[in-house]
Amino acid sequence: MAQGGVPDGRRIHEIDAVRGFALAGILVVNIEFFGDPGLLGAMSGGIGGGDHGPVQFVVQALFEFKFYVVFSFLFGYSFTLQMRSAERAGASVRARTLRRCLGLFVIGVLHGLLLWVGDILTLYAALGLVLLAARNIGARAATIGATVLISLMSALTLLLAGLIALVPEASTTGTDTGSAAEAARILAATTGGPLDYLGLHLTQYPRIAIMIWLLQGPTAMALFLLGLAAGKARLFDEPDRWAHLLGRVQWIGFGLGLPAGVFYAATSGQGDATELVAVALTLATSVFLSAAYVATLLRLIRRSPSVAGVLAPAGRMAASNYVGQSVLLCLVFTGYGLGLMGRIPPLGVMGVAVVVYAVLLALSAWWLRGHRYGPVEYGLRRLTNWR
Repeated sequence: MAQGGVPDGRRIHEIDAVRGFALAGILVVNIEFFGDPGLLGAMSGGIGGGDHGPVQFVVQALFEFKFYVVFSFLFGYSFTLQMRSAERAGASVRARTLRRCLGLFVIGVLHGLLLWVGDILTLYAALGLVLLAARNIGARAATIGATVLISLMSALTLLLAGLIALVPEASTTGTDTGSAAEAARILAATTGGPLDYLGLHLTQYPRIAIMIWLLQGPTAMALFLLGLAAGKARLFDEPDRWAHLLGRVQWIGFGLGLPAGVFYAATSGQGDATELVAVALTLATSVFLSAAYVATLLRLIRRSPSVAGVLAPAGRMAASNYVGQSVLLCLVFTGYGLGLMGRIPPLGVMGVAVVVYAVLLALSAWWLRGHRYGPVEYGLRRLTNWR
């Protein structure tokens, strides 16, 4: 047992609640791509697109770059819990992690090909192997490594902004015609029929997967390392140690992160050096804003523990809910179901997100009344433990 904390092996409900909370933010970001063919076209074609209205402004300012940060951090933290579990069982950490990453990779490929081209699980599986190799480093070294990675990504983005400022012809401004054509193609394939949507994914997924690995990989690895450091320090195991710091985390996080988020949203779609400067600032400050979100949630949980009771079931079966989000969104927006992409206004799309999240919360609570694990978690656990 951690001194003054929770017994080893017992689930930490704060982690589950935070993970369930992060799922909501990931849903809000992902659903925009299901609802707006311009955004999906921008992601697949690397050109400008999307609504750029008030709803997208709020999503970009408050959600983008923030909630996958929380999800990645918790992946690193959970890795330390899995290491302890393997050690208690006398099992090999290396063998268990290799099998788990293999399972995540297979699930991610199927998820990316069939449901959502923005899948993150294959990246997590690959970076999980890097985390396995780095598992014996200390908390301080892990924190330094994370800081270097984030600083490097921000610096490279600023360097690119400088190059574009010197050579304005490199800007992506003025791609409206190509953006509209790509959006029309995406819309027709997505809302056509199941085979049309599947065919679109088969052509999109390899390119987008590579882009995600290159652009999000270093930052995700940095958050894995921060989670590893926090896990080694047993941050969530001993909540009384850090409770008095939550207010300070909020002040710093909101003070640094909110202005950067607003700047990023205000410049999004310009395709010029100013937008890249905003991206660099967001990369550097999103960790602080994400920490402020988590600190706010943890303070709320300490005042009203029932909040954790609502969110924790979804967090306990986070992989199932992550895939489940895509299933429900496909049924609403693609040719697998109603084919409503492009037909619901942005505010209505956010309404769909609320309904989908509420459904997943209810299903998670119902499922865990009769099962210890979610369906995806059960399969991963069987493969990880090899029994």
